[in-house]
Amino acid sequence: MPDVTSNLAMTHLVPLAAQEVDENKVTPGVLGFIVFAVMALAVWGLMKSMNRHMGKVDFKEKTPAEPVGADAGQAPERS
Repeated sequence: MPDVTSNLAMTHLVPLAAQEVDENKVTPGVLGFIVFAVMALAVWGLMKSMNRHMGKVDFKEKTPAEPVGADAGQAPERS
């Protein structure tokens, strides 16, 4: 059997919620600002981390060691 007090509370709160919200004046409010601020801080932290990691990358291509010996100027033969 459903709880009578919760049903009674819902019947009293629904009309109050409907009266308080003006459809022409809806704003994101404090919760929207908090969510946006948290997302902005997360993006800032990720960009800072990416810049730190990209600074560690060496973009110069390493040349292989040249072979020493008589075959230095010739390509290896395949059989």
